[in-house]
Amino acid sequence: MRNRENPTKWESYKQVITAVSAYWIFSIGLVFLNKYLLSSVKLDAPLFITWYQCLVTVFLCLLLSKISKNYGIFKFPSMPIDAKISREVLPLSVVFVAMISFNNLCLKYVGVSFYYVGRSLTTVFNVVCTYLILGQKTSGQAIACCGLIIFGFFLGVDQEGATGSLSYTGVIFGVLASLSVALNAIYTRKVLSSVGDCLWRLTMYNNLNALVLFLPLMLFNGEFGAVFYFDNLFDTTFWILMTLGGVFGFMMGYVTGWQIQATSPLTHNISGTAKAAAQTVMAVMWYSELKTLLWWTSNFVVLFGSAAYTYVQKRVMDKKNSGASPASQAKSDEIKLLGRDGDAAEEAV
Repeated sequence: MRNRENPTKWESYKQVITAVSAYWIFSIGLVFLNKYLLSSVKLDAPLFITWYQCLVTVFLCLLLSKISKNYGIFKFPSMPIDAKISREVLPLSVVFVAMISFNNLCLKYVGVSFYYVGRSLTTVFNVVCTYLILGQKTSGQAIACCGLIIFGFFLGVDQEGATGSLSYTGVIFGVLASLSVALNAIYTRKVLSSVGDCLWRLTMYNNLNALVLFLPLMLFNGEFGAVFYFDNLFDTTFWILMTLGGVFGFMMGYVTGWQIQATSPLTHNISGTAKAAAQTVMAVMWYSELKTLLWWTSNFVVLFGSAAYTYVQKRVMDKKNSGASPASQAKSDEIKLLGRDGDAAEEAV
């Protein structure tokens, strides 16, 4: 009888294909679904939509933890609600709320086709914030990659304006979202030990804190009145789509970890870059948009710069981790590279 711990080559290929496909389906599906909720549904309450998705995530974390503990059908971390841990995670949660808010506001004002370029400065801000906050320097090759990304971003903004579909508000939110993702990655590394180095537990506390932090923001933005007077407030389809958005956001956390486990942190980032390219092409086709050659060039430059940066940084990590154990090296790579993965960080609410 074949040992399950040593799968055949075909089984390994099948696991990789399934994991990558699941990541693409949930990631692309979440972007298009959120775009519909934020732009097509006549509810001007983007923070409420984000708040509800956080609520779904907290509910699923607690539910799966309970099922795992009582029935043992699968393994899921315990989710004790501790006020002390919540306070320790709070600084990260503030950045987390800013990140997912700016991310969804960017998506509200820009098209899905421009969405990737619109928030492509995450890598650049990651380098800047890592130096300013942690005092860590970056190699010349990595900085050159950042230069490519910046060039592609400004070229993309220029060409989006040439097509007449540019929203400066959306671009500003995209830049703020990129900055927030970079800060989120840094603070995640700082507070991860507070939750026993468990990313799922951190997800639960982040979203739990977010439920409270969003309330004054929604009040200030006048969203309680918008929700109360929303014509389709009791429409079943609306709530199914809202809940589905929350489930997709939750699943992003799972499929991201699954893809890394089935491949590697480097392959995960390359897959994310390829997914962004496919997502852009799909959006242009779905919304019947016409784009210039320079517009496509800007996307290619950003994609190439991001992929090159990931490769350069992975080589640096390999040198630093050369004396570390395989388990600690994998964990270190996962946390550091996930910090540069805008999709995983921003979508997995």
